[in-house]
Amino acid sequence: MRLTLVCLMKPVLHGYFRSSCSWRVRIAFALKGIEYDQVAVNLIKDGGQQLTEQYKTLNPMQQVPAVEIDGVTLSQSLAVIQYIDETRPGPRLLPADPKARAQVRMISDLIASGIQPLQNLSVLQKIGAEKLPWAQHFISRGFQALEPILKQTAGKYCVGDEISMADICLVPQVYNAERFKVDVGQYPTIKRLNETLAEIEAFKLSHPSRQPDTPADLQA
Repeated sequence: MRLTLVCLMKPVLHGYFRSSCSWRVRIAFALKGIEYDQVAVNLIKDGGQQLTEQYKTLNPMQQVPAVEIDGVTLSQSLAVIQYIDETRPGPRLLPADPKARAQVRMISDLIASGIQPLQNLSVLQKIGAEKLPWAQHFISRGFQALEPILKQTAGKYCVGDEISMADICLVPQVYNAERFKVDVGQYPTIKRLNETLAEIEAFKLSHPSRQPDTPADLQA
């Protein structure tokens, strides 16, 4: 009975409106039609609310997101996405076919491990004045690898014609690329996929401009 009650509780997402990793989880929840509550963790205010001892108990890495779900607390966005895909009904976020599933994981890891961490806030704060060229360099290097991969795997979406975890990772990364003034037009497959995905309601609802903690001047 206790487990059943725990599973009936809404998940709680501790995140930040402009965090790529938090955004990925929001997209996944929206695609699955999962209702959830949000707790804002401002990465800038008060020296970074993720650095408090209280938040450290939720996520020892002191990063966002942290997701309380089914009686456990999970961090790392790809682990969260795969967990909800395995435990909730709705559209599959990883394909049934092993080869397509491996491609989705490859693309997701390329973005989540090979691009996004290198232009993460905590890294850029250490870089200082050179943060813009640093971010542009590593995003461009990653997109130069991602573009030919997507040319091979893409249909309507990143892998074939069904939305997957790869698409969930792509959209926040393109948003960051544009923030750092990377010319996404150099990567026609990435650009096309992002434009297609941007029209889907789950991606619109989860956008950083439409979150409870979005500053007024950045709201859509």
